[in-house]
Amino acid sequence: MNRTAIGAFFLVVFAVGAGILSFPKEWNGAMVAMKDKVGFHLPYVPENDFTLGLDLKGGAHLVYEADMTSIDEAERETALGGIRDVVERRVNAFGISEPIVQTNIADGHYRVLVDLPGVTDVKDAIAQIGETPVLTFRVPVTDVSTTPTAEQQAQIDAAQKTERVDALAVMDRALAGEDFTTLAKQYSIDSTTKDDGGYVGFIAAADAEYDGLVTQLEKGRTKFGVVNGLYEGTSKMHIVKYISKKTESEPRISHILICYAGAPSCTQSRTKEEALALATQLHTEATTKNFADLAKTNSDDGGSKDAGGDVDYVPRGKMVKPFEDAAYALRDTKISEVVESEFGYHILYRVGSRPSRSYEIAQIEMPWTTASDILVVDPWKNTELSGKDVKHASVAFDQTTGAPYIVLDFNENGTQLFGDLTKENVGKVIGIFLDGQPITTPVVQEPIYGGQASITGSFTIAEAKLLAQRLNAGALPVPISVVSQQTIGPALGTASLDLSVKAGLIGFLLVALFVVGYYRLPGVVAVGALGVYAIINLALFKILGVTITLSGIAGFIFSLGIAVDANVLIFERLKEELRSGRDLPTAMEEAFRRAWPSIRDGNATTLIATAILYTMTSGSVRGFALTLALGVFVSLFCAFVVGRFVLRRLARMPKLRKPFFFLGL
Repeated sequence: MNRTAIGAFFLVVFAVGAGILSFPKEWNGAMVAMKDKVGFHLPYVPENDFTLGLDLKGGAHLVYEADMTSIDEAERETALGGIRDVVERRVNAFGISEPIVQTNIADGHYRVLVDLPGVTDVKDAIAQIGETPVLTFRVPVTDVSTTPTAEQQAQIDAAQKTERVDALAVMDRALAGEDFTTLAKQYSIDSTTKDDGGYVGFIAAADAEYDGLVTQLEKGRTKFGVVNGLYEGTSKMHIVKYISKKTESEPRISHILICYAGAPSCTQSRTKEEALALATQLHTEATTKNFADLAKTNSDDGGSKDAGGDVDYVPRGKMVKPFEDAAYALRDTKISEVVESEFGYHILYRVGSRPSRSYEIAQIEMPWTTASDILVVDPWKNTELSGKDVKHASVAFDQTTGAPYIVLDFNENGTQLFGDLTKENVGKVIGIFLDGQPITTPVVQEPIYGGQASITGSFTIAEAKLLAQRLNAGALPVPISVVSQQTIGPALGTASLDLSVKAGLIGFLLVALFVVGYYRLPGVVAVGALGVYAIINLALFKILGVTITLSGIAGFIFSLGIAVDANVLIFERLKEELRSGRDLPTAMEEAFRRAWPSIRDGNATTLIATAILYTMTSGSVRGFALTLALGVFVSLFCAFVVGRFVLRRLARMPKLRKPFFFLGL
């Protein structure tokens, strides 16, 4: 294979790889079709979407200002970082996808900028975020009572009496023939089923939540339709509609779980891509004979790996849906493809099966007051010691092991309180809570006097610094207040995204028409390079985790013009070289060589501007600067690597050395 073929091969592979990263869903769909037609497929890739900013997804943008009047100037930046950390944890508690929390210090103002994509209840978000961080020291409660008092029991009985009357009234209406779906939507308190008319699906004897109901149905005395009688669950009252029953094979499953950092209960540090690669490799190795050994060696499911991956029989409704669907789709003694769930990647082996009867039901879930609704049991109780008594927290290192730990310095009142607290709780746990969440629960070894305490553990240096920052944020009196808020509706964000995509396509099309019409064959090459340019940019947005905003899209579209500008300079220089009498290959080389200084200087000035914008601004302006800077680098690559490679090859082809192809030159 000659150098030209090798270069062409690598360029094609590079462009295709960037395209797959940019559009993984389309690639995986093509692989599914390929498998259906020819029986095999190339590897699937993880389907991660582009990260959209607030102006494209909708949500809220909040700006908080921290009151630093009582904080020493040297400690203000650290305190602001601690505030940001606490705010970020509170935002994450909302379950928001891709929240952005940043700090900004300018002109004596210490601010925290919060983007909450998809948030609709802005007032509630402001209320939860805006509280000053609270640091507390707590001890376990030893005298917890779960028995209601006489007064509490009377309250429970009165509530249940009213609730039973209400439930019977709804049941009588259902028995009289009123539409069950309508009644469920009106009265059911089960948010997961009410919108579907109370439809639950199939339940089985292994379903503990409906254990008593399944027992009743299995006696065979219950007719199809609304059940005449209330089913009392552990904390709810159910009006049940019995729809059908069926017998099916309940699979016994062994599995290998490969998880990744960020997945629930996963302790691995591997990335999602690494997890998929490992799962794919294990799938190729797995057989019915070696499956148990592979599970013991590789599975990240601590509950089943020692048993060779065996999770026993899998009744309906007990596993996450992708796992359950794959388990029931398999035949006995068969091994599944790699299955993705929220916990990671699974390889399933259906060891066997057994017959299982299940019952299809719908329900109207009604309120039913129990002792747990009346009794509020907190296993921890506050002590007098709190964040106001902590003067400072810092990181220190053990002189013997070098392990980092946290040092707390108390003020005068805190010194006394902490000494008394540790004296009373030797051999017991004292919990340190930030915003109601435990950050550490050490056991007291001996009374601690002197106004200083240490928190030891298996900390990394980064974790120790983060913990100290949290403690300082909780201890320092740094109130924050909203100085600005902006809400963007999801419909407006979607419309903005659609218009941005249209603008990008129209801009690309107009540029393509111009360069092809004016420069002919070199213009076609330039358009091809622009296509590669666009795909590489999109791939970089995913790889680098770029949050795409309207201003970022503007930077991307603007960089299209810069990308074309390099080609214009090269082609105009090529005109001059051809007019001077040079042959096409020589003129091509000279055009690239002599156009480079102008292109270099022009792009350098653009990069200087983007660097200033990125480092000295925030928010959407930084997004514009980032996408524009990426576009500049990629445009240089496409012009001087992709475009140059293709034009060199074309210039050496005699059939293409015709005036028609280079009419614009």
